[in-house]
Amino acid sequence: MLTLPEGIRGTADPRFTGPVRAFARLFARYVRTGGALSVHLRGEPVMRIWTGTADAAGEIPWTQETSALTFSTTKGITSMVVHRLADRGLLDYDAPVAEYWPEFTAGGKHSITVRDLLAHRAGLSDLRRVLEEPGDVLDHVLMEHRMAAATPDWTRGLPIYHAVTFGWLLGGLCRAVTGQTMAELYRTELAEPLGITGLSLGRPADDALVADLVGPSLDLTGTRLGKPITAAAVRVPFVGKVISSMHFTEGERALSGPVPKLSYSENGAATGVFTAEAIASVYSVLANDGSRGNTRLLSPATSRALIRSTNTSPDPNRLTFWHLGYHPFPTVGAPRALGHMGLGGSGGWADPDSGLSVGFVHNRLDLVRLPLDMTLMSLLLPSITSAAAARGAERATRAA
Repeated sequence: MLTLPEGIRGTADPRFTGPVRAFARLFARYVRTGGALSVHLRGEPVMRIWTGTADAAGEIPWTQETSALTFSTTKGITSMVVHRLADRGLLDYDAPVAEYWPEFTAGGKHSITVRDLLAHRAGLSDLRRVLEEPGDVLDHVLMEHRMAAATPDWTRGLPIYHAVTFGWLLGGLCRAVTGQTMAELYRTELAEPLGITGLSLGRPADDALVADLVGPSLDLTGTRLGKPITAAAVRVPFVGKVISSMHFTEGERALSGPVPKLSYSENGAATGVFTAEAIASVYSVLANDGSRGNTRLLSPATSRALIRSTNTSPDPNRLTFWHLGYHPFPTVGAPRALGHMGLGGSGGWADPDSGLSVGFVHNRLDLVRLPLDMTLMSLLLPSITSAAAARGAERATRAA
């Protein structure tokens, strides 16, 4: 195994020197933060590394078992639950949601399909239309009922990001089909079949190994300057819809502090608490035709359908950017890769051509550095794909 740089712990294949160094550089300048990176190749771990600290005081070392609140990285894991149900014939992507969830017919939503939910085309992204009290956002059962009763807006059919409502929509759908909450389905459909830990929707009961968030307050919209900017921006078409899909009155309080209130709620769009290793394990299924090692989670047909979904739609008049629950995530050497990033830059990633899967988490949430932090995983991926290609070429040479 590779000798790791000072401050980096874990194990790595010797051919992955480049990714290890890139990871070390990302964290070299930041004190009181930590993170982890896991890479699997053809279902086998080739790199599991971590660094830094997990608490706001910068005293508790990050470990392989440390998990972190991953925000929209959650959407990719929630989507995998849906695909598991579809693979077993319990859901049809092109069937109306109301066929499984009768209450969803309210508000003229009878034509919205499961595929529409996964592709963010339901016209139900605007939080202002469904939240009556700020605290409602923390009650997933209440919000599932609100989504069932809601009326789509003018964005129905357009790929407008359902930043928060995505979780309640799919949570309500899957509960109607199985009788289980999304948190329970994470366990029965993913964690138990794959034999993994570190995959929780909302903070686990024993949250001793969950990292604190580290960074300044997110209350930009509550400032003297932020309030009028936000108020003006929400009136701009499309831009306003993006903002209103994430911003709600006093919402920043749900995200403030090292242990935000939001992390105790169950929202399949935003409150996943994951280890890097758990993310890489789930994404290994997408990277390897539905299997991770000897464990098959999806049929090859279902897995390949997910890969093909970019820029296709049953309705040619509808635009879409999405795979079924994932966004395109190409990088050097991996043009067909897909995955999902989260606020702050965590993410899951899979390349079906090379069999690579990646999980990346950290605990910094700094509004000032947010644009840079959202690129962190993209900065790591080229070195990972290059190392994997070199490893493959070396093995091919030996075989010859």
